[in-house]
Amino acid sequence: MPELSRPWCTTISREHKHQQTGIAQALSLAGVCLERPETIIASLPFSAGDVTAGSESELQAVVAGDKRHVDLPLIIEQSNYFANMMKRAASGETSHRAVADLERFLADNSSAVWENSWVRFPLKRLSSYARQVLDQDLLADKQNPAAGQRADAARFFFHAADGKVMLRLPISYLIKLALADLIGSQQILPDLIRQTGIRLLGHYLNDNTSPETFSFNVVSLTPQSGMGAAIARETAIRFLMTQLLILYANQAFGITEHGQQAMAYFAPHPPVRQKELNDHIPDSFYRELFMSPCLSGWDRGEDKFRYMQLCHQVLSRSQLNAVAKLKDAGIILNNLVVLPNVSNVSLANNGTHISIGSRRLTAALQDSGSGFTAAHEKLLGDLTIKISEHFLPLFVGSYTAAPFRLAFSDFHPEKALGFLPHELDYTHLRMLWRRWRKKADISIFGQSVTPFGPPAVDSFLSRAFGLKGDFVPDYRLVDYLVCLLSTDRSPALNGQPGNTDLLRRDLADMGVFDEQMSVYLLYKQREFAKMGFSGFEGRHYSLFQTFSGDMGRAADLQTLITALAYKYMAQGVDHRSIPDDPTLESERRQIFFGAAIGLPTFFVRKDTANGFLQRIIAKTQGVRPSKRYPGYLRVQIHEYRLALLRVLREDAADLIELMGLQDTIADLACRLREPEQYAASGRLTGGILEQIGSRSALKTEARDFNSGAEEYYRTTLRKEQMAEAFDLLQDECCRLDQQATELDEPLRKALLLTLQGQSADQFMGLIRQDILQEQADIPTLQRLMNLLLVKVHHDQQQSMTRRSEQDAAAPVYRAG
Repeated sequence: MPELSRPWCTTISREHKHQQTGIAQALSLAGVCLERPETIIASLPFSAGDVTAGSESELQAVVAGDKRHVDLPLIIEQSNYFANMMKRAASGETSHRAVADLERFLADNSSAVWENSWVRFPLKRLSSYARQVLDQDLLADKQNPAAGQRADAARFFFHAADGKVMLRLPISYLIKLALADLIGSQQILPDLIRQTGIRLLGHYLNDNTSPETFSFNVVSLTPQSGMGAAIARETAIRFLMTQLLILYANQAFGITEHGQQAMAYFAPHPPVRQKELNDHIPDSFYRELFMSPCLSGWDRGEDKFRYMQLCHQVLSRSQLNAVAKLKDAGIILNNLVVLPNVSNVSLANNGTHISIGSRRLTAALQDSGSGFTAAHEKLLGDLTIKISEHFLPLFVGSYTAAPFRLAFSDFHPEKALGFLPHELDYTHLRMLWRRWRKKADISIFGQSVTPFGPPAVDSFLSRAFGLKGDFVPDYRLVDYLVCLLSTDRSPALNGQPGNTDLLRRDLADMGVFDEQMSVYLLYKQREFAKMGFSGFEGRHYSLFQTFSGDMGRAADLQTLITALAYKYMAQGVDHRSIPDDPTLESERRQIFFGAAIGLPTFFVRKDTANGFLQRIIAKTQGVRPSKRYPGYLRVQIHEYRLALLRVLREDAADLIELMGLQDTIADLACRLREPEQYAASGRLTGGILEQIGSRSALKTEARDFNSGAEEYYRTTLRKEQMAEAFDLLQDECCRLDQQATELDEPLRKALLLTLQGQSADQFMGLIRQDILQEQADIPTLQRLMNLLLVKVHHDQQQSMTRRSEQDAAAPVYRAG
């Protein structure tokens, strides 16, 4: 086992010894065999056989159709806001331009796609059971029906011109209602399928702007199950179920008949047109149009709805407060700024969260006699996060990406830098901005310039000097508040219980955050007391192009790094190795954000107090003293990533062998060395360029590229992901079919009734083309979804057989 060099341990203080003893004691109480080196690896949390996993997916929802039939344009045209604007413009109280901008948004939509619109359909199209589910979800308190309906229940109903009672609902809730209708519309349905469908209703959330789902079952990440491939399969099959439910709803509820087509798909950025609309309306009207009403997933939906409104208000205010930080940092040098909109659209971004849980830690926390407490969990968990953050640049662009074009006019620092002023300290923020300006195509005669503000002036400069702006591999990680910088008095990761409560108060006083909101982190601890399992959630993932190839490998690497963090702790790494200081926190996170922007270099102090980072830098090639920043080292991000790969091969060799991750490491090397061909960023960018018929992102107008990306996600990528998910389901169902004689009687009967004498392979082979071309009729959709529910039930049955009772809670983060 390679020894970890510890230059920070030259002089061991009493406090340092105490920390080492505390961590060793916590590991021992958790069941790690520290006395015998040969047994440490197998007994580590998150080592082979110890890991469970779940995921949460956020999807982009759209409605395609003429504006005369689609809810969003109709609601805008019928709103009091629009009527008042028209009246004020007519009387001369406000500019006609404000009204013209809104009218242009409504009229100029050649794609006829309306992002995050609701759908409209007749109430009578619901089955009786679906109607019961709707009535239940309209209660003010689902645990107290006597409290009556929500105060806003009337907003979900209206009368059509012919007097029919119509429903209007967000797509995130439509998906759940479609599942309820699937259950309620079939007269002959095995109870096994019915009960599984009812259980899954709670997995479709009507929370934020985007539809969200979380894992139908916990999966075990073992070498036998393919490690991360297991959670990739589960996520893919859940995505397919969502697609089938939407296809079913379009037909069964008469949505298509009423001139609409609902869709949902993976897309990382807030839509271009939604951003443009946001520029023309106030924040309160934006929330009315786009904040989901939280009908599903919460007992008191209106309380959750108010919380989500608070999140939007806080993030909007936070971005405004970032302008003052940019001025304090010396990035904004005068009072000429383009103020960010008072309504921020970043909550409309979409990512995937992968959560992993440790059976060992969960069991220790369940056992009151183990001596392992929440304080021990926190001590180890915070250090795990600090260690893991050094490795996060490996993920950015390699497994997920969010390609984005910024025009020259977007290069106002108060717009381009997003939430980075709240995530990095001033020194690293200045360094990053200077390097970004150098990278971008915004130079005139060798001098980088930023836009002046007036659109006409900036447009002239862009055309006259050929200023193209920039292309960013993962702008979602810049445009959204993905983590928060600790304060000097309140470190977020020092291992002390209650530290995030103190940080929230500090950030609230600074106008950055709100005490009611959960602290944002790139890698977040999932505490047993709150979640029912002990583990971590990776929140740094944007868009996976493929499930098995990208998501499965990413889950492998996340698991390996987490296990390695515990190995480091067993070898003596403690919180002193990575001191809790905002500057040092910023120092390690700047690498992550630089990778997201596509910067080639970053800078680290020669005498950094972060001994863990020192060791990685020592293994990095091409490091030299900075000429611009005395006392700093200039490090290439590409070489830093390759150094991380070397660290994994050296320090985690035994874990890689134990978990069977040799292919994952070889695949990572290909992604790092040939990103255009193997990395997610290269493949997604190539797909977008092919979609729009261009050879270069920078040679494409920014709006054209970003709109083309949305079209690619909505059409080509959605179809490719449906095909991959269908094939994965077919493989799983064929295995289930082959095991039919070994199944219990209810499961065997449900399978026979669903397949109607066919084999699973025959049935799915016959319907494949109709499903992927979205031409399947309702009976075909019902049969396929019934088969999928049989498969989900079997998976649950198998997992409950394999796992002890402590693993029943899905390791999936749900906001709230």
